[in-house]
Amino acid sequence: MPTVDRVLPTETGTELTTVEPPTRPDPDSDSDPIISVVVPALNEARNLPHVFARLPQVDEIILVDGGSTDDTVAVARQLRPDIRVVTQNRRGKGNALACGFAACTGDIIVMIDADGSTDPGEIPSFVAALRDGADFAKGSRFRAGGGSADITRLRRAGNKMLSLLVNVLFGTTYSDLCYGYNAFWACHLDVFDLDSTSPAPAGADGRLWGDGFEIETLLNLRAARAGLAIEEVSSFEHDRIHGVSNLNAFTDGIRVLRTIAREWPRGRRRTFRRAPERAVR
Repeated sequence: MPTVDRVLPTETGTELTTVEPPTRPDPDSDSDPIISVVVPALNEARNLPHVFARLPQVDEIILVDGGSTDDTVAVARQLRPDIRVVTQNRRGKGNALACGFAACTGDIIVMIDADGSTDPGEIPSFVAALRDGADFAKGSRFRAGGGSADITRLRRAGNKMLSLLVNVLFGTTYSDLCYGYNAFWACHLDVFDLDSTSPAPAGADGRLWGDGFEIETLLNLRAARAGLAIEEVSSFEHDRIHGVSNLNAFTDGIRVLRTIAREWPRGRRRTFRRAPERAVR
């Protein structure tokens, strides 16, 4: 996958804005890190009021619109006049995240879903993990305190098998491979090597590798491959409030397997590094 250029079209799609990657703040500094939240959205106008109502105090919200045909963008701007809206240049959640990440100006990047399945109220737990020493805070539905009201038995079994496979091949200890609620220090963005600028390829489904739901696995594998300090954070996955998910257990499971196969030859020499134990607050 091409390396990210960190140059992103503005909302008009006619100008280009260069965003310099921030450096990680001094851990001994008394100042709080700037927090950016990336929200991929496709026809989520009815869900945004609930999602935004649950947001804690953050510094920047990036809504990445995937070509919504409802009032997603208008509702987002009405609810949060300070929001920044980016239009993704290809298709799929992975591409939306890549475009959103490239537009962020904060020290910490958090990714949440616009359908209400991820709880924005958990953001402080992810930020705390990063401030306590983690480079990458990875949400898990299967740690104590986590859970899911949405996952089916088939998806749960598939996720468990895929997590075990990755743990054997990459030397990780992941409890939940296929979950997309994560946060990381923005200075590590280049580790993920995401493409936010290439146009959609002709033919097929118009997506590059990593543009689909396999992005969640891709981020987890590349964080481990780079030797980032990773801490899992307990998270509860809620039911989607309105609409129907585009996730397909079989086809997206195959894409996850292909992602593991693609990443393993470069990742097998790496050693998984856990974040330091968090201090008792």
